[in-house]
Amino acid sequence: MRPSMVLILLFAIAAALPVQAAQCVAPATTGTGAEWQGWGNGYTNARHALNGLDSKDLSMLQLKWAFGFPDVSSVVGNPVVLDNVIFIGVDSGEVYSLDLDTGCIHWTFKADAGVRTAPALGNVNGTDLLFFGDHNANVYAVSAATGSLVWKIEVDSHPAAILTGAPQFIRLDGVESPLRLIVPVSSSEEGIAAVPTYKCCSFRGSVVSLDAQSGKQLWQTYTLRSAAAPTGDNTMGPSGGAIWSAPTVDLAGKRLFVTTGDAYSTPVEIGTDAVMGLDLVDGHILWINQGTADDVWTVVCRTPNASDDCGPDQDYGSPAMLASANGNDFLVAGQKSGVVRAFTRTGGSMLWRTALVENTEEFGGKVIWGGAHDGQNAYFGLGTGGIAAVRLSDGSKQWFTPLAPASGRDRNIGQDGPLTVTGDLVISGGWDGILRILASDSGKLLWQYDTATTFTTINHNESSKGGSMGAAGPVVVGKRLLVPSGYVGVKGGMPGNVLLMFSP
Repeated sequence: MRPSMVLILLFAIAAALPVQAAQCVAPATTGTGAEWQGWGNGYTNARHALNGLDSKDLSMLQLKWAFGFPDVSSVVGNPVVLDNVIFIGVDSGEVYSLDLDTGCIHWTFKADAGVRTAPALGNVNGTDLLFFGDHNANVYAVSAATGSLVWKIEVDSHPAAILTGAPQFIRLDGVESPLRLIVPVSSSEEGIAAVPTYKCCSFRGSVVSLDAQSGKQLWQTYTLRSAAAPTGDNTMGPSGGAIWSAPTVDLAGKRLFVTTGDAYSTPVEIGTDAVMGLDLVDGHILWINQGTADDVWTVVCRTPNASDDCGPDQDYGSPAMLASANGNDFLVAGQKSGVVRAFTRTGGSMLWRTALVENTEEFGGKVIWGGAHDGQNAYFGLGTGGIAAVRLSDGSKQWFTPLAPASGRDRNIGQDGPLTVTGDLVISGGWDGILRILASDSGKLLWQYDTATTFTTINHNESSKGGSMGAAGPVVVGKRLLVPSGYVGVKGGMPGNVLLMFSP
């Protein structure tokens, strides 16, 4: 429901009527200065909340409200926060503006297809805009205050192109079109490849730079050098190199970093399963460091028709994180193989390599949607169960806490979702639906909450429940903790459709 339909209503009347119970009458912003920007809370993608929750708050931490999203079985879009307002998109194509304290609705916007990207916020000509992408490879700019559309553009015409990674809004000095949006492009071709008549495969991942004022494309850089060409009966290649996650930006150095997925067909190029550095101004590739060579994988590899050429499916599914230690600036990235690596920013040379699992050659699924760091350690959840800490300066393991699934949920193992670090705490949403908070110095489990249950929601949505937690992770803004719960994913997790807000 649009704000114009509800602003004349008093809060008491709105609260008494189920359809209008979650509508806000307060202004959309309060000037609090609180924020969680984009997927990773800024350009570094460190998912680190300064001045947030710490261990002293845990004894008083409790659920304050729950919001239920209609018509979805997974909450994949990560929320962002500006002042007192939450912005989040869901698989129904709805994008919501919610009040941080109460969960009431300021506005909703309906995209053409599901919205899985975390939004980006940016001020353009004095107006706060919200940028996000959908499953039709459309990018939208809407007013953050009202939800009204400013512009929309399709960034890739390939029929399998989708947007899953959050865009980044940047301001570049000394260039034409200084206000820019950096958009990663992904694909559903891994799944479509299972259709016997489909000519596999022709998609290649890319990064697109748009003028944030108009949506005009400034440049597009592909992760693979060559476009696909026929390689046999009903086959094409090279293909793949999708970018599933948010770009990482070194604004001072005018550099951009992306991580890429596997190949879908042969021949395999070096731009798959890789960390890649690009020039932020014109998009030309500066360096590529590939983690796993010859990794050809589609869902056909999980069927009796699997080819002998199937690789281990070891994408980089999460962003690289910018970090600094010993006077050096570098990148840290975790791969689905379970290997974490540090790279120089300028040339992509590897500084250190740490394996978080014994077997790094087998099928992926170890580090999936991302880690976090606090300037001292980097923290990674493992799809096999547990959380590990490594020292940023040299990659040495600091601790590992194995985490078994909750009783009765033995098949729901793993901490696939992105972590968040705040104060002296590491926060993880588990595949078993348990929200866990660990001590960052020791890995000791301090607090937990079962989200895989039914909730009475602020918007009176029936059948609102939590479930597995995967692609979307916890968000901390001051002393408030936002938790999306419900994720089916490729592992058949527990469905759910809620956003939960905790605070002391």
